[in-house]
Amino acid sequence: MSQQKRNWLERLRKIKGYSQEEIAHLVHIDRSYYSKIENGVRVPSRKLAEDLADLLNFHVSIFELEVSPFYFALQDSPMVVAHFDLELRYTWIFNPHPDFDPIYVIGRKDVELVDNDGTRELTRMKQEVIKQCKSIRKKIAFPQSGSIQEYDVTCHPLFNEKGELIGGSSASTQLLKENGSDCSQKIHS
Repeated sequence: MSQQKRNWLERLRKIKGYSQEEIAHLVHIDRSYYSKIENGVRVPSRKLAEDLADLLNFHVSIFELEVSPFYFALQDSPMVVAHFDLELRYTWIFNPHPDFDPIYVIGRKDVELVDNDGTRELTRMKQEVIKQCKSIRKKIAFPQSGSIQEYDVTCHPLFNEKGELIGGSSASTQLLKENGSDCSQKIHS
């Protein structure tokens, strides 16, 4: 894996009001080692990743995703994958729509980013997933880049290693609008 700064981790730390020194002390490591984790130079052990996830309230799998073949396969695809906490604030996002800065999104709710019918529907969906502790799938239309984009959205409850509900995860795939005349031309040509 090429070295890539974990901006999402730095943002979560700052949102929670911790310095690197405080985080390092709380998880019993040296500050310089924590700094290397945040800067993408080091990969934490499974136990340390779990401790950081518990402290900053995110799912430990985020560290594993960085080296997953899915990470590279989904890069630049029309799919957005994200985690959110019990307050529906993003704790991690992968491959967001170009209208959104992935670092700015961390710690914010959908309606804080942009308030429209699509984000309000997504918020209701996430609330229902948290409330019922069950997966939900639906199509949601969002105004983006001057047009309406429809997404197939699936949300799941997200549990930590202790089995405690910590939020949810979502996967949103942008749907293409098919042009019937183009399809018939391809079939008959």
